[in-house]
Amino acid sequence: MKSKCENWVIARSGLEWLALPCSSTGAAIDPTKREIKLLNHALVTETGPTLHADPARVVIRPFVPGDDPTAPDPARRSRIGRIIERIIGLDASTCRSELERIFASLVGRHGDVEQVLLRRCNDLICPPTLPSPALTTDQMLLVGAYMSAEYSYASAALFNPSIVPHPEPPTLSGATRFVLSLRAVGEGHLSSITFRTGHFDGASVTLDPISDVSIPPHIEPLPGGHPDDPGVRLTCGSCTDISSLVIFPVTFRQRHGLEDLRLVRFQEENGYSFYLGTYTAVGGETVRQELLRTSDFQSFELSALRTDVPDTKGIAVFPRRIAGHYAALARLDHESIWLLRSNDLYNWTDGAIILRPRWPWEFVQLGNCGSPIELDEGWLVITHGVGPVRNYSLGACLLDKENPSEVLGRSRLPLITTDPKYRDGYVPNVVYSCGALLHGRTLLLPYGIADSFISFATVDVDRLLSTLS
Repeated sequence: MKSKCENWVIARSGLEWLALPCSSTGAAIDPTKREIKLLNHALVTETGPTLHADPARVVIRPFVPGDDPTAPDPARRSRIGRIIERIIGLDASTCRSELERIFASLVGRHGDVEQVLLRRCNDLICPPTLPSPALTTDQMLLVGAYMSAEYSYASAALFNPSIVPHPEPPTLSGATRFVLSLRAVGEGHLSSITFRTGHFDGASVTLDPISDVSIPPHIEPLPGGHPDDPGVRLTCGSCTDISSLVIFPVTFRQRHGLEDLRLVRFQEENGYSFYLGTYTAVGGETVRQELLRTSDFQSFELSALRTDVPDTKGIAVFPRRIAGHYAALARLDHESIWLLRSNDLYNWTDGAIILRPRWPWEFVQLGNCGSPIELDEGWLVITHGVGPVRNYSLGACLLDKENPSEVLGRSRLPLITTDPKYRDGYVPNVVYSCGALLHGRTLLLPYGIADSFISFATVDVDRLLSTLS
């Protein structure tokens, strides 16, 4: 018995769809003789700016010189002590001259330079259990400088954005103020998290000016955490510009990158709200999900999540409890969307598949993008699918509001797929998003292209819902 072959969307022009028919028998059609028509072009509109990698965005981060493998005593292999001894051996005039040269290089490119260098020195040689060595302030600053490095955190790529309402009210009338998180890739293929802010008025995106400097956070272990894996608290001092913040890998389990932050503004049943963000911590051969928590984008707590599948990716938390429980979407089997429930934000062990790959553009993999968005009609979820030649596309589904394990509708055709004009980049044939923002009945959807840069689109919610089946 022959099955009917459905029309298949393989490209778009701008953000308008090109539908290419195949024969009803499933036989291949000569591509030079295909007729092309536009399909569903009213659903998605391109808007706003594009955001690209920028090697000028730099942050000061810790640097540790390599050990001396020839030292017979293992306790003497670290070269940090030798370097500090050389610094102490400098006379006061030379020390001051070196500092003046260093500060002339760093001030204007970085914020709080003196505090950053002093903190780095204290982290190295003044742990709480040891007495403070007798160093002058200039010597401490010089130690901090020698044990630090400038890191161009967004030199290679900027992609996979997430977006949430800003904690402060809008400054543009009738607009929604937002915080945009970005996955920035720099030297060594390390992924960090950075931010932009702006406004969306339902039609256009206005980004706030980006800070001239980037500021590293102060890092300390979370009190009461597991001794071997306590989590960390990051604080940004007097920083008031969210775009100056950079969250780079700071623990052993994150040492190869922080990937694909999925932010959501979470509201408890008593009305208290705060922000949660799940992301993938890459530790080399292993990955795991971790949770970022903040109320103001000035102080952050980063802790591990635990699931039945330790190396999972893509968990996204619902913005409120459902029937008294936390809920999240995930892709535990690497190809289907799962619904998870828990009484503990950090432990997720109760899950079941609610959506499997069905259409050709999602045969390889189907997953959620960001957190579900609450509508009167249900929970709207932007999805991603992977099809042939590892081509990524974005679609959507609608879940029942009270019982999100019930799927009310899903995209038969993608919303956005690879554009032949822009598919080349760090990773070709990829479009991907980690969240969207609702303004009235219009959805603002930022998304990454080719794991290289970021674009914005708007989606008419009513028209989108009418296409889900």
